[in-house]
This record gives sequence, structure tokens and C-alpha cells, in this order.
Amino acid sequence: MPDLPHSPAADRNKQPILDALIHLLGERGTVLEIASGTGQHAAWFAATMTQWVWQPTDADARMLPAIASRVAEAARPNLRPPLLLDVMAPRWPLQGSAPAEEEKKFDAIYCANMLHIAPWTTCAALMQGAARHLLPGGVLITYGPYLEDEVPTAPGNLAFDEDLRARNSAWGIRRVEDVTAEAHRAGLVLRERHAMPANNLLLVFGFR
Repeated sequence: MPDLPHSPAADRNKQPILDALIHLLGERGTVLEIASGTGQHAAWFAATMTQWVWQPTDADARMLPAIASRVAEAARPNLRPPLLLDVMAPRWPLQGSAPAEEEKKFDAIYCANMLHIAPWTTCAALMQGAARHLLPGGVLITYGPYLEDEVPTAPGNLAFDEDLRARNSAWGIRRVEDVTAEAHRAGLVLRERHAMPANNLLLVFGFR
């Protein structure tokens, strides 16, 4: 698929993340992916986690054709066509048109590399949306670079953070402590922290 958008970083990190997901998640369930981007993660994870139904989404309508093409190429019954989903929307498009209709629930919500390339307000929206759409016992899993109090920041992440803020003043690598505080306001707590390659972290949030 040479004409599709391609992320070298997604290719590099897809296997370490998959290994972590296999360890963290049960045998079967449903996953909502936020900010699927090119769709590389969704296709890779669904191919191995065959008992997990994967629902990719993205806020950028321009990315949906690429994700849909990867879904079609994968031809897997557990990989759903992508949906347009902006975490800032008061209601995520995962239910019918009737206002009183129950919102769809998931065993896990997965979001990689979104918080640092989006305004800080998306963090609260992500946490609040996850609290609405997670089943009891479900988890929100986020992946990406983070800053941590009392933990030295890798020079590469410092340079990356400076570059992000130069490109857009609303962007930047987020502090784990700030993200955890937003999760707490939504009724979620940080349950696990996993160090990942290239100075990234995988954070697991669940209900209190």
C-alpha cells in the first residue's frame, strides 16, 4: 500500500505496544482506539489479538480513507471500519441518534501519541469520554512521551518538547502528574506505568 500515509514511528513501536497489550488485556473484548492516525496500529494489533474487536477512530476526516484502506486490506472480522471521532465533542458518535440511547461501552480504550500534539483540553475530554464509554473493570491505555516529576527527562524528549511548542504553542509533552489529575477528576486512577522503548511510557487507567 505505497500510496497510503505511513508513520515510521508507528512501525517501530507497534510490536512493543502489542506485547504490552497482550500482557495487560484479557483473552477477548472490545477496544475503542482514539486518534488512529494512519491505521497501522489498528491493523497490526487486530491481526494478532484476534479475539479482540478493534474500533479505530480519528478526529481528522482526511485520515479515514487511509484507515479504511488498511481495514479493507487486513480483511479481518475483528477490525471495524473507522469512525470520525473528536474527543472534544460532548457526545462521541458511538450511539444512535436518540438522545436517551445508551452509549456504547468498551472493555478498553487505547490512545497513542495524541496528547502532546493536541491542546491540553483534549486530556480532560479523553478522560471524561473514557469514563463514559468504559465497561466496569475496563481500562484506558495511553502511550507516548511524558514528563515526570523527580524523573530526569531524556535529552531527546526535551528537544522534542521544544520543537512541538515552537510548532504550536498549544502542543507539548504532558506531565504524568497533570494527566493523572485529569483522570482523577473523571473518576479514573492511574493503575500501571510501563516504560517503553525510545523514552515513551504506556499508562493504564481504570475506575477507582
